[in-house]
Amino acid sequence: MSSDDRQNRVFLFLQGPHGPFFDRLGRMLRLAGADVWRVGFNAGDQAFWGHRPSYIPFSAPSDDWDAFLSDLMVEKSVTDIVLYGDTRPIHASAVAAAKVAGIAVHVFEEGYMRPYWVTYERGGSNGNSHLMGMSIDQMRSVMAQSDMEAPLPPGHWGDMRQHIFYGAAYHWFVMFANRKYRHFRPHRSLPVAKEFQLYLKRLLLMPVIWVQRFLATWRVRNGGFPYHLALLQLEHDSSFQMHSPFDTMTEFLELVIDGFAKGAPTHHHLVFKAHPLEDGRVPVRRDIKRLARAAGVADRVHFVRGGKLARLLDDARTAVTVNSTAGQQALWRGIPLKVFGDAVYGKSEFVSDQPLPEFFAAPSRPDSRAYKDYRRYLLETSQIPGGYYSTKGRRQLLRLVVDMMLAGDDPYQAFDQGTAAPRQQLRLVT
Repeated sequence: MSSDDRQNRVFLFLQGPHGPFFDRLGRMLRLAGADVWRVGFNAGDQAFWGHRPSYIPFSAPSDDWDAFLSDLMVEKSVTDIVLYGDTRPIHASAVAAAKVAGIAVHVFEEGYMRPYWVTYERGGSNGNSHLMGMSIDQMRSVMAQSDMEAPLPPGHWGDMRQHIFYGAAYHWFVMFANRKYRHFRPHRSLPVAKEFQLYLKRLLLMPVIWVQRFLATWRVRNGGFPYHLALLQLEHDSSFQMHSPFDTMTEFLELVIDGFAKGAPTHHHLVFKAHPLEDGRVPVRRDIKRLARAAGVADRVHFVRGGKLARLLDDARTAVTVNSTAGQQALWRGIPLKVFGDAVYGKSEFVSDQPLPEFFAAPSRPDSRAYKDYRRYLLETSQIPGGYYSTKGRRQLLRLVVDMMLAGDDPYQAFDQGTAAPRQQLRLVT
């Protein structure tokens, strides 16, 4: 792309991950010659955007957003919209408006194969991703043109503590410095003050949680029993809310425990693994105990609060989830997987279609070759090494993603047409 083309690009940023990633990304795009603007909806958005001349506050009622965005796109001659997650109301309407206007939409999300990668796509992510309509055969056909090996996992970015810290800081600004954004309403149902309290509580209780997690994991790994693993998500996460058949996490817990009680051999156990950011807003542990007692399997059901998934997956007989990205770690190990929501990895070659009791009784194994081809395709296209929250992770991410955003083709088209830059064979740091 020529320098003139870059100078004609106008990027409009909406809401991003908590912390400074969008600010750093905007700076890099300006250095590349593009024009960059940022719409902020609350004091948290404003606090993490360092370039004040390009900051545009939206402080009107939410009903005015569509008209405000439409006028802004014309006024600034916007060519590209950048956002994190495509399902929150302000983003969903922006995506729709951009499609009508022929404006490119750059969507960032947590990595489909986290924690080593983040997701960058155009047009939509998760259940709205272009991956949903792609077959394994189509992916194999494209990869036949490439002789690159699949990239190795890079060093761990150490994002979790920073993720929690930036989440707490963001909600602090919204609580105590939001005077000029009096019409702001969060896209989640929980009040901002409660969000802040939960982030702060999680940050302060990390040592206690670590002890609880260590003991629960030790009991499972040293119990000597076969076990099945249920990979939990956050009930308020968009993947669960928008791309699953459940309204509440309790519905999923009840379905899994009932299927386990009816189908699993009586010497098998069931382990629920909480999301690393589970903060107690949903009484998951209490509901598991109650449902397990009602199903008569209380002595065979366990709960682990977050932590390293690999330690539990290594010995698991099966895994079941709504549509958690953690399901990919199960498939990488060749573990039978049952999925209930719309997932980008929900391909018939490696995800079971058995009824849940039958799945627990005699699970069908995934086609590991098909999954490895799928995994390689993602790592060559939409999965970018790095992270949003740690300094080291952001640096690595920016090395690749800025040029990908400036390119004319999206990650899938670029790989298909042979215009994508080859990925570096990243060294695994132990």
